[in-house]
Amino acid sequence: MTSGRPLPHPARDDLELTQVLFALSDPVRLDLVRQLASGPQEMADCLAVEPPLPKSTKSHTMKVLREAGVIRNEPRGRNRIVSLRREDLDSAFPGLLDAVLDGEGTA
Repeated sequence: MTSGRPLPHPARDDLELTQVLFALSDPVRLDLVRQLASGPQEMADCLAVEPPLPKSTKSHTMKVLREAGVIRNEPRGRNRIVSLRREDLDSAFPGLLDAVLDGEGTA
């Protein structure tokens, strides 16, 4: 997606725990969140997993996370930059993101 139009993102006060937990419940989406924990990435670089995800799956993954308020997906020139909404999530649900990220490898 190289469109420069902004996408809707929920406001911090509109974040819902059930939507955030649902977005984080999928292993592919959780992997993306873990990638973004170290900083923003161009959308083309996100989810560089093997085997590569189909474009439609990647788009749906981004949409679920964005609509839940977990990530921000913003145009920057001809690219889109995806970042974790850590401040918003920490404010709305203190400790949740750290607990999810620290839970890596426990299943």
